[in-house]
Amino acid sequence: MMKEHPCKNGARPCRPSEGDLVKSQPQLPPEAMPPLRQDIRLLGRTLGQVIQASEGREVFDVIEKLRRAAVKFRREGLERDGRMMERQIRRLADGEANSVARAFGYFLHLSNIAEDRDLTRRQHEQAYEAAPAGTLQHAIEQLQANGMTGARIRQHLATASIVPVLTAHPTEVQRKSTLDLHRAIALTLRQQDVPGTPLGGQRQQLRLTGLIATLWQTRMLRQTKLTVLDEIDNALSYYTSTFFSTLPQLHLDMDTLLRKPARTAFDTSNTPLPPFARMGSWIGGDRDGNPNVNAATLQEALLRQCSHVLRHYLDEVQALGAELSVSQSLCAVSPALATLSAQSQDPSGHREDEPYRRACIHVYARLAATGRTLTGRALARRTTYEAPAYASAQDLATDLQVMAESLDAHHGGLIAHLRLAHLRQAVAIFGFHLATVDLRQSSDVHERVLDELMSAAQVMQDGKPVRYTRLSEEDRVRVLRQELREPRPLVSPWIHYSAETTKELEILRMAADCRRRFGDAAIGQSIVSHTETLSDLLEALLLQQETGLIVPEPEGASSSGLMVVPLFETIPDLERGPEIMDAWLSLPEVATRVRQVHQGIQEVMLGYSDSNKDGGYLTSNWSLYQAERRLVPVFRAHRTRLRLFHGRGGSVGRGGGPSYDSILAQPPGTVNNQIRLTEQGEIIQGRYKDAEVGRSHLELFVAATLEASLAPAEAARAEDERAARYGEAMAWMSDVARAAYRQLIYDTPGFTDYFFASTPIREIAGLNIGSRPSSRKTLQRIEDLRAIPWSFSWAQCRLPLPGWYGMGSALSRYLDEGGPDHAQTRAQRLANLQAMAHDWPFFKTLLSNMEQVLAKTDLAIGRRYAGLVRSTALRQRIFGCIEAEFQQTVARFREITGHELLAHDAPLRAALAERFAYIDPLNHLQVELLRRLRSGQISTRPSNEQESRDQRAIHTTLNGIAAGLRNSG
Repeated sequence: MMKEHPCKNGARPCRPSEGDLVKSQPQLPPEAMPPLRQDIRLLGRTLGQVIQASEGREVFDVIEKLRRAAVKFRREGLERDGRMMERQIRRLADGEANSVARAFGYFLHLSNIAEDRDLTRRQHEQAYEAAPAGTLQHAIEQLQANGMTGARIRQHLATASIVPVLTAHPTEVQRKSTLDLHRAIALTLRQQDVPGTPLGGQRQQLRLTGLIATLWQTRMLRQTKLTVLDEIDNALSYYTSTFFSTLPQLHLDMDTLLRKPARTAFDTSNTPLPPFARMGSWIGGDRDGNPNVNAATLQEALLRQCSHVLRHYLDEVQALGAELSVSQSLCAVSPALATLSAQSQDPSGHREDEPYRRACIHVYARLAATGRTLTGRALARRTTYEAPAYASAQDLATDLQVMAESLDAHHGGLIAHLRLAHLRQAVAIFGFHLATVDLRQSSDVHERVLDELMSAAQVMQDGKPVRYTRLSEEDRVRVLRQELREPRPLVSPWIHYSAETTKELEILRMAADCRRRFGDAAIGQSIVSHTETLSDLLEALLLQQETGLIVPEPEGASSSGLMVVPLFETIPDLERGPEIMDAWLSLPEVATRVRQVHQGIQEVMLGYSDSNKDGGYLTSNWSLYQAERRLVPVFRAHRTRLRLFHGRGGSVGRGGGPSYDSILAQPPGTVNNQIRLTEQGEIIQGRYKDAEVGRSHLELFVAATLEASLAPAEAARAEDERAARYGEAMAWMSDVARAAYRQLIYDTPGFTDYFFASTPIREIAGLNIGSRPSSRKTLQRIEDLRAIPWSFSWAQCRLPLPGWYGMGSALSRYLDEGGPDHAQTRAQRLANLQAMAHDWPFFKTLLSNMEQVLAKTDLAIGRRYAGLVRSTALRQRIFGCIEAEFQQTVARFREITGHELLAHDAPLRAALAERFAYIDPLNHLQVELLRRLRSGQISTRPSNEQESRDQRAIHTTLNGIAAGLRNSG
């Protein structure tokens, strides 16, 4: 049994040789081990020492015994080792379960840190050999080899919009305190690479041990649900750790690559590139299904974003002032710089001949005043004098330009490049708003709001009062267009509306106020979830007009308002999408807005999660691909630029997978230097945890966008030919896959009962991992469950069927029956699939992403979860379907690709083999705890501390499994 508190048991600190959580098979000397293995061994040994010192030898021995059994079972597959592991888990005392879950969970956290470090190390090694694919240098070299000049690439970048959009979708199970410790541990590991003295090495080891001890003694789980304000602050931390440094440097590096070789080191220029990559956010503005988002959260999101970026500028300007010690007695300055410097009220005589420092002091004072004006908060860290606030970020950019041009003109171009160029690029990217916040709401909410507004205003049509929700689609469009032309307001300040309508009007009015305050770039899009008809888009437009977001101007023109963005989510919505966009762009008032307000660009958002939950993996991806292809000629006919917004999640079933390959696999004409995609949950941490990792991912994102946008015409023609050649077979297989998927999920009697009994879906709702509810209505229907917990649940029980179910049936039936190619032999049809896997980026990426999910699937563990289902007949029937489909899918994958799973990805295969030995015990422990809970051995009443601790153990296993699988949400 555990002591009452692990930090108060007075356990004897262990010797360095004790407490090793990682013992490889034959022990190699440290210098002979691969670097990744060395790091994992070091971290595991240190964690073992911490556990033994904190918990005592007895608890440590329980953990170590279970670890050895799990590792042996994973490596040798002997049934007796598996039974031994299960017996040890069943014997765990109530309190011990939590310590075991934490131990294995934290080891997986530390393994992730080591793997990320190893990936970065290998990327650095490759960079010395040649520019690897996915880097800016490789992309530019490829484009120039295809005849693209640097000047032409610059022209494309000037109109580019490459935007990662951070969302608060709840798939990140780690607390911010834990993530901060992860960063500190990763930094300490990197510092150990720097040669030093023996004393320095000992100091680093002590620091590493201290950080891991802190991690162990830090609560893994949140005790309360995250608020929207927590989510805002969590997102802001990534700007400090990553985006403030990486995004400006990415632009500066691109500028360097596109410049002709300089004649001398002093032949330089410091003009910032137009920002081709910016940041977006949903946090504070995404109210679809989140009752906690309102006008106050939207305002606070913008206030905190503005405060965060202004603090960064203040710190940078202060550092710039310390750096720019140039004396006017030694170097002349421009008249504009002299004027800027003269405005400073700096009383120090030491800086009388240092005009750049005086200019920085004045810029700092103006930034401090700007902070007080925009946020009402004192943001400056030093005392300043009264100075006029900047009216816009462009005014700040102008002052910085004066400084840069003066340095450029007086042999100081390289000086300007030290810090000033970086700051100028940052101002161009982040402005005073930091990131563009999107508004998002469901179309049915807009519909109800307008129904109430029109009823209250007694809107008439054909002499009869309008009952909006009862109108046909044709009549709705006619009424909405009439209201858009109507000069009188639809909303009255004298009428009391329902809570829902009042809330919607308030948040839209707040959006209008925030745009006036922080600039139009602060809020740019109004995304309409569940767009099913043209009227869904017109409703969003009309509500903007009624709340001041659109200000009517003479002759019906307008230069204001948010871009209305449809979100096509389900399979039927994706199929109707091109037709809806054709109707939308055909409306003269819309076409005028797109041209005048949005620079000829119209965005369309595509939902990966709901389309997968609706139709399965193959059908979702094929429907998305087809929708994109069909949108291209529609937009071309309307002479409008298409910008696609990909609503992707972390798991493959929700559109996850390598961004570089996914972007390159997009249909021709759908990227075109315009792309946005969501980054959410654990993916944000995985991709942007620090500047080094973040830079690598952002570079992949930009490089892929450039390569896809500027690919030679022959490549586009070849892709069109492949789509035409293979499209009929793909469509046939998509129908088969969808039927197989829906047969299991929606048409199999008892499937809902099986799902809720065999997965930890209800326990996931108690994880406190986001401010949104996990279900739109109730947790009793698959249809009402959000796609995120749906995918997360299947990943937890190691049956991630959203990433493969239906593929095996589709591929097998095509090979056996042929569909449109029935006249061919099976061997010919297999050759077709092999050609598709080799030549067609879409199908190749489809198989590659699925391969990773298949490799993480474990039927033996999945069968253990199925054992939680009380009905033997139901359990055998449904698990039998899952097992058969998995085996069929793996068999067809091998037949088509000619290799085993992950045969061509040795690093991932090795990493998963290492991780599985530590995920397996967590799965078995989770099953045992769920069995106890559902049999009444664990009470759900919070009055009993022992019982609530066992419930926390279940949540801890959820955390650890998610950390081990990495992209499960």
